[in-house]
Amino acid sequence: MSEDSGRIGRPQVEALDAILGVPLKVLDDGFVRVVDYMGADESIVQAARVSYGRGTRKLHEDRGLIRYLMRHWHTTPFEMCEIKLHVRVPMDCWRQWIRHRSASVNEMSTRYSIAIDATQRTTESDWRGQSSDNRQGSSGLLDAVQGTMLSAREAELQDFARSIYQERLDLGVAREQARKDLPLSTYTEAYWKIDLHNLLHFLRLRMDTHAQQEIRDYANVIGEQVVAKWCPFAWEAFKDYQFHSVGLTRLEQAVIREVASGNKDAALAAAKEFGWLERGEKVLKTNRERSECESKLADLGLAAPWKE
Repeated sequence: MSEDSGRIGRPQVEALDAILGVPLKVLDDGFVRVVDYMGADESIVQAARVSYGRGTRKLHEDRGLIRYLMRHWHTTPFEMCEIKLHVRVPMDCWRQWIRHRSASVNEMSTRYSIAIDATQRTTESDWRGQSSDNRQGSSGLLDAVQGTMLSAREAELQDFARSIYQERLDLGVAREQARKDLPLSTYTEAYWKIDLHNLLHFLRLRMDTHAQQEIRDYANVIGEQVVAKWCPFAWEAFKDYQFHSVGLTRLEQAVIREVASGNKDAALAAAKEFGWLERGEKVLKTNRERSECESKLADLGLAAPWKE
């Protein structure tokens, strides 16, 4: 009998076992709870070595192999790890969450159960203004006076909506109909099972600074308090090669190459050729590709030549 044909034990992660079943607080009344998991860093390595053969055992340590797989987008080995979470999340946040269709989901039903008597409330100092250059984003905070008024009105609205809901239930209205005017701030709960590859994709999008703050809070808890304990080598590689990486399009490479070489005129000529420098009456017209290039230049410590 070969050494590989014997019994293999189930990977266990002490750091994750320590928080198994423990609700990790998010927002004012939300949480993330690890219900169960399958696999760990060693499962990723095991799957890759089955695919590549025994020779890789001599070429890579576990950490090095995981980093290689992440760096070169070999995704299948990361699918060998799965995790099941129990989450409590506001319905408006859950709408964004559920758009990621790569998980198995079972959400509580307010047709069968009475809706959770809790809503996500915004503190006086957390009301955000609408971004002027991003239709789906926010920017800056409203002043304290406005925040106090908005929080008071929010509480009034949520309490009134809940009282109407309860009144309908008390009068015998069907739960499926009584719920229809509950606000999107109402908390819901769900079980969410997903493999590590798709979970990292979710986190890459939802931990990003462009994501809504509330879902970013959940993503940060899942990433830093769950995945970092569960698969630390994979988490480290993910942050190094995906989350904190900068991808460059062909157009961006052409501009950045000239900027880095000190060829300002050539960089401007390339940007003009790409249609990035069209002007209105006095200023450059908004151009999403140009703005993204500006951000990447800033990340690299370089100045956009058209802004000098």
